[in-house]
Amino acid sequence: MKLLEERIKNDGRVFPGNILKVDNFLNHQIDVSLLEAMGEEFYRLFKDSGVNKILTIEASGIAIACMTAYKFNVPLVFAKKNQTKNISADVYTSKVTSYTHGRVYDIMVSKDYMNPGDRVLIIDDFLANGKALEGLIDIVRQAGAEVVGAGIAIEKCFQPGGKELREQGIRIESLAMIKSLDNNTVTFC
Repeated sequence: MKLLEERIKNDGRVFPGNILKVDNFLNHQIDVSLLEAMGEEFYRLFKDSGVNKILTIEASGIAIACMTAYKFNVPLVFAKKNQTKNISADVYTSKVTSYTHGRVYDIMVSKDYMNPGDRVLIIDDFLANGKALEGLIDIVRQAGAEVVGAGIAIEKCFQPGGKELREQGIRIESLAMIKSLDNNTVTFC
């Protein structure tokens, strides 16, 4: 998606450790017009997949997933990273290692919101090593639901997640695919 690639080129910043900072338009301060276009693109890519639910993980994927759910006119569910007093104990859980935060989370989704027969489109902001996506796929499968695919805003192709998940038969559509972040420069595939 050229619009997203242009924003990454113009406003993204590369930090040590292959970190691409896009918080000024994608996941801290949000360009709503850009997100609307991204939601529309995910709808175009997956509109024939019978999607009846969108799933993401808190927190950075929520805004993108919200616009996508709006375009599909289906509910958005997000996996929580922390147990709270207002979430029931009856949850699907999975362990996820965060590349950015360098820690392991127990993610959870209430069994009230993920059901057998659901056709789930997973949306997230980044795909690097694929651990968040693996955890979300695990939750969908625990529920007896079906993953129809994953819509990713930015995929780091130089990290193994996308390749490994595609080899497992997961349909992944990424809007911006990054070949490298060498020398503080973003190079697209």
